[in-house]
Amino acid sequence: MKVILQRVKSANVKVNSQVVGSCSRGYCLLVGISHEYNENKMDWMINKILSLKCFGDENSWGFTKNIQDIKGELLIISQFTLHARVNNGSKPDFSKSMKFDEAKEIFDTFVKKLKNKSNLKIETGKFGAQMEVELINEGPFTLILEK
Repeated sequence: MKVILQRVKSANVKVNSQVVGSCSRGYCLLVGISHEYNENKMDWMINKILSLKCFGDENSWGFTKNIQDIKGELLIISQFTLHARVNNGSKPDFSKSMKFDEAKEIFDTFVKKLKNKSNLKIETGKFGAQMEVELINEGPFTLILEK
């Protein structure tokens, strides 16, 4: 499992030009699920996302508060291309990415667990759809989380 975490002022995701998910200040999470997935990795990822101190207080830009401290929001978007291999040739190899049905079930579980473990507003894109993502990255601030 790999997550690209972007601290955002706002973000939204569209399918067929219609907004299907959005968030204000918080994180936009791009989530890729590989064949190496297991539930312990998911639980580690959820705890890390909720506990990382990526925000400052009203008077500083520092790293003193986590997403829950600021009552932030999450926009979670599936992205199977995170596990692409590009070392050989000119075409990405997606064979490390988990197949659609199994990955969708794990993605849905990931979102459900985040909702159960926090009181944050959480919205998602549409799994497997061609999506357009717009965001204002605050910083810029981007982390790659992988377990």
